[in-house]
Amino acid sequence: MAAFKDEFSIETIRELASELSLAWDEFPKDRWTDLAAEGLEGMELLERVNHLAEVMAVCLPDNFPEGAAVLERALESESFDGWMTLPCGKYVADRGIDHPHVALPLLAGLSPRFSSEFPIRFFIEAEPEITFEYLHKWIDDPHDHVRRLVSEGTRPRLPWASRLRGLMEDPSPAIELLDGLFDDDSEYVRRSVANHLNDISKDHPELSVEIARRWLADSTHGDWVARHGLRSLVKKGHRGALGVLGFDLDARVTATELSVEPATIDIGGSVTISAELTAERSTKAAVDYIVHYQGVHGTKDGKVFKLKTCMLGSEPTSITKRHAFKHVSIRTIHPGQHKIELQVNGVVVGRAVVDVLGST
Repeated sequence: MAAFKDEFSIETIRELASELSLAWDEFPKDRWTDLAAEGLEGMELLERVNHLAEVMAVCLPDNFPEGAAVLERALESESFDGWMTLPCGKYVADRGIDHPHVALPLLAGLSPRFSSEFPIRFFIEAEPEITFEYLHKWIDDPHDHVRRLVSEGTRPRLPWASRLRGLMEDPSPAIELLDGLFDDDSEYVRRSVANHLNDISKDHPELSVEIARRWLADSTHGDWVARHGLRSLVKKGHRGALGVLGFDLDARVTATELSVEPATIDIGGSVTISAELTAERSTKAAVDYIVHYQGVHGTKDGKVFKLKTCMLGSEPTSITKRHAFKHVSIRTIHPGQHKIELQVNGVVVGRAVVDVLGST
């Protein structure tokens, strides 16, 4: 599988040169190609994006509004699309920060070609008042990519991006935007809103529950957005989140015949977790399991894995899940005793252990 950095190849550089030449007949294609290719092979993805944005600043007019006009004309071409436009967003963030009324509409135009959620964050930090004026306007934009940009661009904990500390401390400016988007017709937009709510829940759990409560009250899509947006709190057993989503917090749930087989495995092996669950009354249940991995210096905090949402009652419900103890990019498996817990509606109802053998 090709690495993302390979999207910025010599071929891509030449394609982008062709697009910009069509938009501005004075574009220095040869100079662009030579400068853009210089040192490219040794660069990773973000380095390539930054490098191409810098070369773009050299090759486009020095005056940013004039450079922005070239990109605006390039957007008239349907083939000016995809990965080649990613450095354009970085160019806008680097060179347009003093021209927000030119730069922000351009980012909205670029967003359907390749999302502008990363470059817009520079403007949220530098010019929050102006940027939020545009964000409010874009709530009603006819293009779902632009509406998604309103939510995704303001996410305080957007993966692979710098955190927006101001919105982490006070998310109220972003919440005003989300209130206009959570019931959007586009699933693409709603998913971003749910992920944004999940971000908020990590810093303001009680507030996120109240937001979800409002959205659930009168909407077409609020149920899905609330469930997806509160998923981290549900895994943690947060009573407010579980309650607002309709889970029964008081019904007694029993796990019988809980087993983890085999009880001993090598690193890289898998176990099967199984149990029979019953409840004293008909109960909506969030069933998860928690793995307390063995670390170098002892057992780590548990990692919660979603198992299923179901109705439980007096008749036993069988739960089965296979779990692999293998190295992944975010986790190294260490030998030793690993504890597994079964959790229903935030309450641990059973425990078992597995011995993992081998060396890291």
